[in-house]
Amino acid sequence: MYDVAVIGAGITGTFIARELSRYDLKIALIERDTDVANETTKANSALVHAGYDATPNTLKAKLNSMGNPLFDQVCKELDVPFKRIGSLVLAFDEEDIESIKELYERGIQNKIPNLKILSKEEVLKIEPNINEEIKGALYAPTAGIVSPWELAVALAENAVDNGVKLKLDSKVTNINKIDDEYEIYMGKETLKTKYVINCTGVHADKINEMVGSKTFGIHPRRGQYNILDKSAGNFVNHTIFQAPNKLGKGVVVAPTVHGNLLVGPDAEDLDDRENKSTTNERIAFIRETARKTSKNIPFHETITSFSGLRAVPSTGDFIIEESKDAKGFINVAGIESPGLSASPAIAKYVVKILKGITDITENKDFNPVRKPFIRFMELSNEAKEEIIKKDPRYGKIICRCEMITEGEIVDVIHRNAGATTVDAIKRRARPGMGRCQGGFCGPRVMEILARELNIKITDVTKDSKKSYILTEPTKN
Repeated sequence: MYDVAVIGAGITGTFIARELSRYDLKIALIERDTDVANETTKANSALVHAGYDATPNTLKAKLNSMGNPLFDQVCKELDVPFKRIGSLVLAFDEEDIESIKELYERGIQNKIPNLKILSKEEVLKIEPNINEEIKGALYAPTAGIVSPWELAVALAENAVDNGVKLKLDSKVTNINKIDDEYEIYMGKETLKTKYVINCTGVHADKINEMVGSKTFGIHPRRGQYNILDKSAGNFVNHTIFQAPNKLGKGVVVAPTVHGNLLVGPDAEDLDDRENKSTTNERIAFIRETARKTSKNIPFHETITSFSGLRAVPSTGDFIIEESKDAKGFINVAGIESPGLSASPAIAKYVVKILKGITDITENKDFNPVRKPFIRFMELSNEAKEEIIKKDPRYGKIICRCEMITEGEIVDVIHRNAGATTVDAIKRRARPGMGRCQGGFCGPRVMEILARELNIKITDVTKDSKKSYILTEPTKN
């Protein structure tokens, strides 16, 4: 019997599981995929918004403004890269000027610090590659960038370190409420728990309807992106938005925390909750729209495209509340943008709801600090020598694009919530994230996985159980 079951191991679910592990509770973190951070969390803009955009007095506004300042501490504790680079919302005409003034006033209501409207000259001084036709911009210095999948992995790892049971490849097929308990059915396994927290993204309404009536709806909205090579990573210094107007919000042009350039997303409402394909038409739209920000974006440096699904709620706001039909069942649904930015505050908000339902006591053994991750190429020559003496695997480069060593790959396999697929290693240690997209290092990563997990290389998968890579030998 568990005290709490958190369903969904994206950024919201992992933050909540880790926050709950501060208390003396038996917790399960349930995920249908083979890894954490495998849905929306691995495919979004990776931005920590300042908080001026959300409508004042909504949960989005409150939790974004509360969540943003929490990233410095949590990323330090979990050894996850995070940078406060600031953001600009560009204005190109008088309508845009009025738009950024409205955003400024909204930001003041949301208590966002240090907002400023810059002149054309001030913007071009700090962003020389921007379109010279701009009229001005809203500057928000507290905006940041982070790696959301690395953060979710670190949260899950730290949660497991503090006693949380992670159950991967465990798709919830039904939930029954029996007296004061819930039975969660996951294929052949049944889990009993006192409380349930529903963090299942685009499926949250369906999970909610397993225990109650239809009180909200979720529809998927697909966003597609381009990622450019690190040679384009310094094209802009801040996260660059276009002012929202009657034609939409434009697209984002932003550096990533690892030194690439991200362009996107578009917004396309779908009926299919699993459709994460990319299309030539929408990628072309993204590129054409981005040229308003800058006519010189080096799209010839694109190394990959991807898409993700956002969970758009029928209510227009985050849904974070106990179900009216099922006591002890807490929905955390409709966590679209600024969901990543709000996620640390969402976790605290959910714990507050749980405290209103039942008494919980602190876990005196809770350790917020994750075992540091060795990023070999960032070390001094002296530190590299010392590490290689202790473990020669750190002296063997596996991924030439990102300069990732065998030691780093082995490390992420054997941690709690460790990697078991090629993409899981990619998300944790970055082999395959570079210009060749795994063309060189992919086979070597597979060999390491097979060796460390003591499995046949034909059993190594790219991501899901069905994503096999090798089937049989072609030569003797």
